[in-house]
Amino acid sequence: MKHDNTGSIASSTSIPPGPREPSTHPVAKGGPLQGLRVIELATVIMGPYAGQQFGDLGADVIKVEAPGGDPTRQFEPKRHPGMGGPTLNLNRNKRSVTLDLKDASDRDSLLALLETADAFITNVRPGALARLSLGWADVAAVNPRLVYATAQGFRSDSAMRDNAAYDDIIQAATGLVWLNEQVSGQPNYIPSVVADKVCGLMMVQSVLAALHYRDRTGRGQHVEIPMADTMIAFNLVEHLAGATLDPSHESDFGYRRVLSRERKACRASDGWMCILPYNDANWRDFFEFAGDPEAATDPRFTTMAGRIANSDALYARMRSLTAQFSIAEWQRLCDDASIPAHPVYSLAESATSRYAQDGGLLTFAEHPTEGPYQLIGHPVRYSETPAQLRRHCPAQGQHTESVLDRPSQRSPGMTTVGRPPTPTGHITVNGDALS
Repeated sequence: MKHDNTGSIASSTSIPPGPREPSTHPVAKGGPLQGLRVIELATVIMGPYAGQQFGDLGADVIKVEAPGGDPTRQFEPKRHPGMGGPTLNLNRNKRSVTLDLKDASDRDSLLALLETADAFITNVRPGALARLSLGWADVAAVNPRLVYATAQGFRSDSAMRDNAAYDDIIQAATGLVWLNEQVSGQPNYIPSVVADKVCGLMMVQSVLAALHYRDRTGRGQHVEIPMADTMIAFNLVEHLAGATLDPSHESDFGYRRVLSRERKACRASDGWMCILPYNDANWRDFFEFAGDPEAATDPRFTTMAGRIANSDALYARMRSLTAQFSIAEWQRLCDDASIPAHPVYSLAESATSRYAQDGGLLTFAEHPTEGPYQLIGHPVRYSETPAQLRRHCPAQGQHTESVLDRPSQRSPGMTTVGRPPTPTGHITVNGDALS
């Protein structure tokens, strides 16, 4: 099913712009997902982050919000009510429709939208969807080709199916808090909404796989992305460890090297470094130019198996040697020996580094009502179909009338549900008006 979602603004810009070699082939300017329509019924981070990915890559994303709006609209900082800082990036490249799904006519409006869509993404819990008569069977009756993707805390066939789940809950339920406790001695949460973001990306991957199947068979399907299952699988990639072959001992869970309490950044004479000798030659070279030839031949440290078994001693020995040189000296020594190394950056230093600036990972854009704001670039580069900023984050319900084609405020040129009106205005990025 193809949809015309071109012309939503007068022009667009790639995210990030960055330097590229010119292609010898014509570039498809709409993004790799141009022609797909995605309806997003989701709040906070996970679902909206998935919707952001679809929108950046060219899909026509219609965000359905309850009358109170997505809670991220109230996050600080903000210049105007309902336009909180995080929402400016999470909800770019989307149109916003406000519907009260407890109202029968608004529910019917959503079903009319779903009839035109390729995918539906939501983090509303299964019980609530069932009460609204918006379960898979209800929606498939309207559009059997739809990919219907639900992401909630726990599997729909479990006793926890309707338990509320936010990022901290999933971190606690899937071993992440325990992992932090092994390292720090305190059951701390990871200071990032990592479960929301990982599961949001898993939702995108899963929907695209189901769309590929739909394109081959003509059949849509229900795709369920339980956060707990996703994060357990994510964590066990390395941390199943010894329990891979013998699950009888709880102590076998956990990758010993990563869980070493001595695995920390190294103090140089003028700051902090990550120095990561990886293979036998890296470690031998590190100890040699650090002035510790005895460690270079210590049998505990000469093989990978030995180093993993003696991680605490290895990392403690390493960190005792690093204060003798500056960050620049360590970087030069490590570069010369092909040892991975990098200074420890703050978030601000990382985002404003020369590397990030050269790649356009953080740029200034001009929102028509919110003024200048920092635009987070799309990190993946496509040689033929680059990610694009086509729309700034809309106000809540900004497109309700035009998307639903309500006669009371019909926009010029609107004749069918969901077709966008003729665009006006321009996009401004880094001071350049692209109109």
